[in-house]
Amino acid sequence: MVREENFMKKQYAFYAVTAALVVAISLFIIIPVPASNGFFTFADVGIVTASLVFGPIGGLVVGAMSGGLIDLLSGYAQWIIFSAVIHGAQGYIAGLAKDKGRKEKVLYLVLSAVVMIVGYAIASWILYGTAAAAIAGLFTNILQSGVGVLIAIPISIRLKPVIERYL
Repeated sequence: MVREENFMKKQYAFYAVTAALVVAISLFIIIPVPASNGFFTFADVGIVTASLVFGPIGGLVVGAMSGGLIDLLSGYAQWIIFSAVIHGAQGYIAGLAKDKGRKEKVLYLVLSAVVMIVGYAIASWILYGTAAAAIAGLFTNILQSGVGVLIAIPISIRLKPVIERYL
């Protein structure tokens, strides 16, 4: 019982530190996109990396925490709830790819990207009341999600054995 509690404490500590790193990296490199009243960051790299290393629960926690905090700290407070839900779902789905074969991994990672892209399109429509707002952000979200997955795969492959040694 004590061993299991310590394991869970370590997991949550890793999730919190990872979320903080995702926020820091995302705020360090943030590119405003005026057309969509949003921005491009490397948040998806961290969220997908965490998902592939920690699994669905870790991906959910890191995605939701970092998504909301990035918006809060970057001055986009109206997006906090949307980002927490969207990036949390993205992280959970990407986390389902952990320890799967190549085809399943690709499927889950593509699905996680689709959830992020469609989620932000719906959120834009809700916040700004027009389909044009939803369409304006599509390219940026496709790029952010695609870059995130492509960079996260090699990082997670190298990082996973290191993290597992400490859990």
